[in-house]
Amino acid sequence: MLSRSKVAIVLKGYPRLSETFIAQEILGLQTAGLDLELVSLRHPTDTKRHPVHEEITAPVRYLPEYVHQEPRRCFAAWLKARRLPGYRRARTVWLNDLWRDRTRNRVRRFVQAMVAATELGEDVGWLYGHFIHTPGSVTRYAAIMRDLPYSISAHAKDIWTSPDWELSEKLDDAQWTVTCTKGGADHLASLAANKRAVRLLYHGLDLTRFPAPDDGQAGSHNDGSSATRTVSLLSVGRAVEKKGFDTLLQALSLLPPNLHWRWVHIAGGPLLADLKQQGDDLGISEKLEFLGSQAQSRVLQAYRECDMFVLPCRIAADGDRDGLPNVIVEAQSQGVPVISTPISGIPELIENGANGLLVAPNNCEQLAAAIVQLSRDPDRRKSMGQHGINIVHQKFDAANEINQLIDLVRQA
Repeated sequence: MLSRSKVAIVLKGYPRLSETFIAQEILGLQTAGLDLELVSLRHPTDTKRHPVHEEITAPVRYLPEYVHQEPRRCFAAWLKARRLPGYRRARTVWLNDLWRDRTRNRVRRFVQAMVAATELGEDVGWLYGHFIHTPGSVTRYAAIMRDLPYSISAHAKDIWTSPDWELSEKLDDAQWTVTCTKGGADHLASLAANKRAVRLLYHGLDLTRFPAPDDGQAGSHNDGSSATRTVSLLSVGRAVEKKGFDTLLQALSLLPPNLHWRWVHIAGGPLLADLKQQGDDLGISEKLEFLGSQAQSRVLQAYRECDMFVLPCRIAADGDRDGLPNVIVEAQSQGVPVISTPISGIPELIENGANGLLVAPNNCEQLAAAIVQLSRDPDRRKSMGQHGINIVHQKFDAANEINQLIDLVRQA
């Protein structure tokens, strides 16, 4: 009898520079000996790759991004899918979803699910979707068609921008669901019939890739008192509404003239041009440096060169929000104090006054005051940074996450 031991991991896009936590998890599962196949809803758009992506050897299957791009492949999948044991049930589930969400996206996900269900080999015995929204839909439909169990990893935007009815039904169909913040876990558990099937599982970091710096390597004793003692501020995150970078630029414009500073931003994003224009309008553009997307090695270097990390997260107009941004964990692993907001899972790592400062979202005055406070006190920054290193090593070691995830997969 053919062994059905392979796990198919369904992803929105692969590889992605902004989703190193997913790549790290995949590598951990691969290293543990699990037989994996990656299924991506989209082709990659990033021009760079992280070292972790080079170490992942699992094959990648790219589904048709749009039906009109590969009509023959989609039609062939439909002909084969109709003979699968769970096709009728999957079609019923999909039609119920489509009735409540009459969008092209919903149709596209069902077609992608048919392609996945018919092209994956008979050795696949489990489907595991990253993000509970669209990848979760493809995972669910394909698993039902193949009469296979599935599980989901939920994160942030996918939780808070999905309707409760859809979350509830996916949670009840899945064998288990993991998510990376207590707030997200509590919300999902409130919608699940079996609350024990929802697990809190922090992403964590591969601490071999983010070793704690040698004493004095991260940060500096600069206090911004002169041009030779300039304080370096760093932000890593896509230029999107929920990151609050427009609030940060407004706060930077409020800093006192006698505080010497510079700000570095790493990542791309749709609002990047707007931020650059805002810097010009505020008259601070000469102190801003936009580096765009960077490889992990360059990001690590930036952490070690900065004096503090600033990410003033907010809840976007459509409800989108961060969970616990991995970049905050990365910054803390390098002994960098963090200034952020008490949104979602951020207070699960950042304790106000201990390893960073938390300010109200959308409040440029509070944010500016926090930046001044830490700029003027290098010794406090160093103490906060060391506390951050300790917390990351105690609670956010990726090895613990991978071991728990492997236990879940093997138990199932």
